[in-house]
Amino acid sequence: MTINMRIIWDRHKVLILASLILVVIFGGLSVAYQSLFSAPQKIAGVELFTTPVSSVDTTNVVKRLKDNGFIRNSWAFNLALSRTGKDIESGGYKISKSMNVWELARTLTSPPSLKWVVIPEGLRKEEIGERLAKVLGWDEKQLHDWTYTYTAMDYDHLEGVYFPDTYLIPVEENGLDVANRLRRRFDEKFAPYMTKFLKQNVKWTTALKIASIVQREAAGKEDMPLIAGILWNRLLKDMKLEVDATVQYARDDRDNLTTGFWKPISPADKEIDSKYNTYKYTGLPPFPICNPGLDAIDAVLNPAETDCLYYLHDSNRQIHCAKTYQEHLANIEKYLR
Repeated sequence: MTINMRIIWDRHKVLILASLILVVIFGGLSVAYQSLFSAPQKIAGVELFTTPVSSVDTTNVVKRLKDNGFIRNSWAFNLALSRTGKDIESGGYKISKSMNVWELARTLTSPPSLKWVVIPEGLRKEEIGERLAKVLGWDEKQLHDWTYTYTAMDYDHLEGVYFPDTYLIPVEENGLDVANRLRRRFDEKFAPYMTKFLKQNVKWTTALKIASIVQREAAGKEDMPLIAGILWNRLLKDMKLEVDATVQYARDDRDNLTTGFWKPISPADKEIDSKYNTYKYTGLPPFPICNPGLDAIDAVLNPAETDCLYYLHDSNRQIHCAKTYQEHLANIEKYLR
């Protein structure tokens, strides 16, 4: 073999060796990529993954993704997540084990498919509509339809049955479906009370009206049984209820408010001619004045035994009741002057 041939052969061996080394390197990189960044499964269905209502802890989210088989490696997902430059929001996301970390990171940093809506106890349906519109992005027409169409389709469901709770709602869900969702939750939660009220010969609609007043009048859960007992006492004596919250409802209806409900009443407000004005008319208002929670409903079913006919809250929101009007006037002088 000549020197030139030997040189050519040596070069050929070097090229073969280099090629083998590259194959090994790229093979190793491919295996590493597969073990770090690829989808855990080739074919998988879509699943719902939720993040908390409050602040989202990314570390906890990554752990849940790893524990539930959505990612192969936490470090790889965190790298993909950092490349998006975005945070994971609160809500519900449709993800799959067939997504690689890049797809998963993009999905979880996009607007969620479902959003949490928190509805506190004691809101009017108009206030609930405001919250829904803000979170779900409703326009004025959608909000109007919620208030005047979807929550006004049935006589017994005009108010009081849009249950206060925390809901995870698809962003594309229309107002009618949302109204039905809240009513179904009410039916579910109220069902155990329905037969109990019937045993006491109390219509569920009557119980709900009283519960709505208790909800608005109480300073807290502890007040509710006493206020319920006083309201029952007044109703059974055929006395006017004379409740400020019902006047607030009447005034705000009259003024066609869309925000800023439940402000303190004035003496003139007590003269409003409305069936909701319990200073002017005896008995309960035509419909509930808000959407009460279970504590208020339970207080109506299990009111405190009391001889009191009047109550007030002092500046510290402590309740004081009285058996007679004279005692009530004394309480006004003592606690409110």
